[in-house]
Amino acid sequence: MNSGLESATAAATRGNETDILALLDFKNLITQDPLRVMSSWNDSVHFCNWIGVSCSSSNDRVITLNLNSKKLAGSIPPSIRNLTHLTVINLYENSFSGELPQEMGRLWRLQQLNLTYNSFVGKIPSNLSHCKELTIPEQLSSLSKLVVFGFGGNNLTGNIPTWIGNFSSLFALSLAVNNFVGNIPNELGRLSSLGIFQLYGNYLSGTIPSSIYNLSSIYYFSVAQNQLRGQLPQDIGLTLPKLRVFGGGVNNFTGVFPVSLSNVSGLQVLDFAQNSLTGNIPRNLKNLKSLYRLNFDENNLGHCEIDDLNFLSSLANCSLEVLGLAQYHYSGELPSSIGNLSTNLQIFTIGRNLIHGSISVGIENLVNLYSLGLEAGYNSNYLSGNVPSAIGKLQNLGALYLNLNRFSGSIPPFIGNLTRLTRLFMEENRFEGSIPDSLGNCKNLQNLNLSSNNLNGSIPKQVIGLSSLSISVVMSNNSLTGSIPSEVGNLRNLVELDLSQNKLTIPESSNNMSGEIPEFLSKLRDLKYLNLSFNDFEGEVSGEAIFSNASAVSIIGNDKLCGGIPDLHLPSCSKKKKEKPLNLKVIISVTIAVVFAIAILCSVVIFCMTNSKAPPSEDRHVGMSYSEIVKSTNGFSAENLIGSGSFGSVYKGTLSDDGKMVAIKVMNLQQRGASKSFIDECDALRSIRHRNLLRIITACSTIDHQGNDFKCLVFEFMANGSLDKWLHPRVDEQDQTKRLSFIQRLNIAIDIASALDYLHHNCETPIVHCDLKPSNVLLDEDMTAHVGDFGLATFLLESSNNPSKSEAISVVLKGSIGYIPPEYGLNVQVSALGDVYSFGILLLEMFTGRRPTDDMFKDDLSIHKFVAMALPEHAMDVIDPTMLDDETADDETNEEKAIITNSNARGNASRTQECIVSAMRIGVSCSSSSPGERMAMSSVVNKLHDIRDSFLRSKSSRWKKYE
Repeated sequence: MNSGLESATAAATRGNETDILALLDFKNLITQDPLRVMSSWNDSVHFCNWIGVSCSSSNDRVITLNLNSKKLAGSIPPSIRNLTHLTVINLYENSFSGELPQEMGRLWRLQQLNLTYNSFVGKIPSNLSHCKELTIPEQLSSLSKLVVFGFGGNNLTGNIPTWIGNFSSLFALSLAVNNFVGNIPNELGRLSSLGIFQLYGNYLSGTIPSSIYNLSSIYYFSVAQNQLRGQLPQDIGLTLPKLRVFGGGVNNFTGVFPVSLSNVSGLQVLDFAQNSLTGNIPRNLKNLKSLYRLNFDENNLGHCEIDDLNFLSSLANCSLEVLGLAQYHYSGELPSSIGNLSTNLQIFTIGRNLIHGSISVGIENLVNLYSLGLEAGYNSNYLSGNVPSAIGKLQNLGALYLNLNRFSGSIPPFIGNLTRLTRLFMEENRFEGSIPDSLGNCKNLQNLNLSSNNLNGSIPKQVIGLSSLSISVVMSNNSLTGSIPSEVGNLRNLVELDLSQNKLTIPESSNNMSGEIPEFLSKLRDLKYLNLSFNDFEGEVSGEAIFSNASAVSIIGNDKLCGGIPDLHLPSCSKKKKEKPLNLKVIISVTIAVVFAIAILCSVVIFCMTNSKAPPSEDRHVGMSYSEIVKSTNGFSAENLIGSGSFGSVYKGTLSDDGKMVAIKVMNLQQRGASKSFIDECDALRSIRHRNLLRIITACSTIDHQGNDFKCLVFEFMANGSLDKWLHPRVDEQDQTKRLSFIQRLNIAIDIASALDYLHHNCETPIVHCDLKPSNVLLDEDMTAHVGDFGLATFLLESSNNPSKSEAISVVLKGSIGYIPPEYGLNVQVSALGDVYSFGILLLEMFTGRRPTDDMFKDDLSIHKFVAMALPEHAMDVIDPTMLDDETADDETNEEKAIITNSNARGNASRTQECIVSAMRIGVSCSSSSPGERMAMSSVVNKLHDIRDSFLRSKSSRWKKYE
């Protein structure tokens, strides 16, 4: 026994050495503990007082291991069998992984076993039922005292074990969100005490055994997101009288809706969306006062009769928050009784039916509506008339679907009052007039579709300039005129822009010639689709960004265009060019700042000066003296110190003339190589500019007050610090909740890859960064990543006359331990593929949360091998579990809603896992020990964009279907 164990044993005067050993084994297999739970498991505390552990008062034997929601990662040791007095194991909502040890079957006193929402794999140990080990009395053939059996949210496979039916005292059975296949065992019908029955999110097939419908004690019944079929018993409201939650969405159930459910007065959730149920919802649901979710989207309910929706009046007594009636066969007008529905209603979908008429003004009473779906499908709804002012009173509305109807009149300005809108779909109606400026008040709008109406006038700059627009802007097939506002350049994250089939022209360009396609369209980094067809554009077409992909851009019907890539089949442009006067008003300020920085870096003199001939810029700071730099950093105070590196320290500073925050890198000239690093960084920065590279404001080479040499670089301040501090927050940091979600990490990866792609392929002389690591990636206030620290950067020499000279100017070992490509240790010359290796390691670090220098990576195990061995089946076992917290936070506010209110949760989780695996594969490929097997950064950028597009489509699709 080690010294820690001896002390713990001595402290526990009546303790049990076997239990302590088992607990310490458990502790030793914990690989992640962000809340430092295991720190209490030490020799200074009696083991019965360790967090999550409780003991019997009579003999100090461990009876409870309760570590739910502690964000722990690790596995369960076989020695858990020695905790023979355990009655409760609760590891709910952690990140435990691996297979469940067969030895758990020895815990014959176990009453509650809850392993829900972890990452366990394999099959459930069969001897959890048959405990035939020598230490257990042979007459005990089952865990008859087991009350809770929870394995939901793992990766368990195979069939559901039939022996679970032997747990005669079982109250809660949760096997949800796993990979179980086959039929639901008939033996489960023997669980006469069962109250909670959760099998949702698997691949189960067949029918539900009739014996389960007769377990009258069940109050929570969820089998959603499987492949089950058959009819629901018509008397289910009588055989399951205690039902509170009844969910079976996304299956293949058929038959008539059971009218007897109207007798279950305690029913709270009734969700069978995406099935093939027929008949109609009963008209006597007034007794279901506790019902807060009624969702039957996408079934075959309704008889195409004008009174199909009469049942809505009986819902006035319910406490509805969600009402899903979309894509049925309902006919008639939208009844005025919708105004009597609960004011708690948040989601109301009734689109894609056969409803006609106008929107009842009573809808204004639904003041908490977040999503309103009145959209039509083809040959379905045809709501008409003006959009009533009542819609403008729904101040909480986040999604409004009015598309494919026959609404007419103008787009009402009061839509601008809906400031929480994120999605607005009004396409394919009969709206006319101009687009109201007031839509610019919708500062959260992400998706806007006004296409195929009769709109005219110009596009308001207040609308097209909304920086929140990040998914889609579609205004095609209207009669819009005038100039495309230059504010469209603010849409830097937009995926789709379609302004086709209008009469638009472009804004005045920098050469005062109208008609050319504006340059900013080739700068929208996330733009994937661009349709400029049938306008009157003229001039040369760019070959960059989206214009480099003929399948992503449509410019037909513009006869005056020329140039572009060959696949666009445009005529060549005339070589004769007119003199183009320069319009300084439209030069992008970033360009000015870079020109200014080049001027300043070209002359390293004794005073900090700039080129007086440089164009004016808001980032220009002329004549910064040493004294001003000292003042801006408060005398280089410790409070202003941001970080330190090999060649200097970085301080936060405040410029005296405008109060702007900057980052000042002060070189430590006593350190050998610091002066060369300063010059190298100046040389690199003066020749590059990119949105994902750290932007320099000025540079200074002078003397301090003691006559010593002084050199510094002044950069744009990055409000969110380095990526390293986000991936590996210190224990003593105040904000322990600061975490990066998966999509944030993916966006940052794309930013970094884009910067490297630019350095490698788009600079006049290619540049290798040579020191890519998390601490050299800075995040601005919008969490956009900027690659910095070019102190080790190397130019690659290229010669068109001698291709063999495309090599590095230096073979010195460069970089930081853990990120240096292995070939550099063999005196192989620096190359772009070295940066690719560093990026691959960084990518794996971002998604696993582990540094490449982690203590676990020793001998023959590296972070590359660690991830490569896990892909693809065990990818979720090695990821940083904190990155999924934010992805699920919006969708699963509590355990109950996670089960029913998002019946496509498993599908979305599966798509998320696919995206994670794809991203990690890129990291593995890039960090290959063989340079020839690594991907080019241009390919990396494209693949990462594809992964993000897939992820966002799955999120967007889920919202549209279930809100």
